[in-house]
Amino acid sequence: MKDFFTYLTVSDEDKNWGLYLNVAGRSEIAPHCEYPSTEHPSGYYFAWNSGRVLQEYQLNFITSGKGILENIHGRFHVKEGSLMLIPKDSWHRYRPLKNTGWIENYIGFSGIQAEQYMDFIISNSSQPVIHCGIREDIIEIYYKIFDLAQKEEPGYQQIASGLVLQLIGNILSFKKRMTFSGKQIEVIIQKIRVNMRENVEEDLNLQELASTYNIGYSYFRKMFKQYTGVPPKQYLLDLKIMRSKELLLTTDMSVKEISNAIGFESAHYFSRYFKKKAGISPSEFKHIRPNKTNIFH
Repeated sequence: MKDFFTYLTVSDEDKNWGLYLNVAGRSEIAPHCEYPSTEHPSGYYFAWNSGRVLQEYQLNFITSGKGILENIHGRFHVKEGSLMLIPKDSWHRYRPLKNTGWIENYIGFSGIQAEQYMDFIISNSSQPVIHCGIREDIIEIYYKIFDLAQKEEPGYQQIASGLVLQLIGNILSFKKRMTFSGKQIEVIIQKIRVNMRENVEEDLNLQELASTYNIGYSYFRKMFKQYTGVPPKQYLLDLKIMRSKELLLTTDMSVKEISNAIGFESAHYFSRYFKKKAGISPSEFKHIRPNKTNIFH
């Protein structure tokens, strides 16, 4: 792809959507060239000595070369396959190494959704540079956004916002995988999740289950929640609720019989938890199933 950059106009409709593009571009910086280019508007251009503060979030993907990023937390190395996370209203500066240059692919965006998702990623990590490698899925998202930004066809901002969210989701997924990659705890969590699914109707003791793998329950619980997003007990209860929905819709078992069958301590607790998750009681859920004799009438 050839170098380009475009600064985009934003309508009130785009702002109300919750996430909108301000800028998109790609630039190949040859070794020993001036950086950044003086062609950028004053809101984006910066001198190295002063750095800059942006009124938007930026994601800058380096697909070739090396460099450095500095912010209030320190200096960070940038290399081929690095993603730089630039927060809104935060001082920073970055540049390629003189002897390597780099190729940068960047997008800048704003909006209520942008703040929600970017602040979540940034607040959970002190690392503004993610070394994810040259990944085709990430490059493809950038190129799709670039194509939309260059054409500016009706509705392109809404389509682009979905792609930005997809990129943010990929970043979050990669960061989670980094935490567990190559570690034995990931294998243990996977095995216990399978055990839960295969024995969802049993009254499983999760502490004993963790001890069979020679790990303490508090550590297991912490890592399980990081991996799945929910504690192990809630994960198991949610599996039980999914199984109970199947039984409610496909059998004539009573609520009490289903509660006993899937290992709840009481029908009252089962009904209360079911309503919390499904929004209706088990009895109400059971009665919404279609009448097979009248299904075509």
